[in-house]
Amino acid sequence: MDALYPRLLVRDFPASAAFYQGVLRELLGVEPVKVLPGYANWDIEGEAGLVLFGRDRLAAAIGAAELPQAAQDTSMLVMKVDDVDAAAAVLARHGATVVAPPQDRPDWAPTLRTAHLRDPEGNLIELQSY
Repeated sequence: MDALYPRLLVRDFPASAAFYQGVLRELLGVEPVKVLPGYANWDIEGEAGLVLFGRDRLAAAIGAAELPQAAQDTSMLVMKVDDVDAAAAVLARHGATVVAPPQDRPDWAPTLRTAHLRDPEGNLIELQSY
């Protein structure tokens, strides 16, 4: 069900995708499920194991595109939930800061809804539902 998985936010997507394709193939015998411009994912035993995402795309989505590259996020924890709005409220109630409120993202996937928040340490979290 891919309830929780890491997403690396990379500057040089083609180089990173090539690196992880080679490494994951050789070490784990895993091939990518999908490789698109700025997005790639690998499953391990039917569950999301790793996702790569172009850093510039996410920075634009959360309003951080003007930050210097060194100040932009390099990773994010993704949680699949049934209700993004309700889950965002739960995280906020526990001390998370909303970075990008719940919204539909049809340009990323036809039925995708996301919210982006930061935990009390500043780590980026994406809530998503399809």
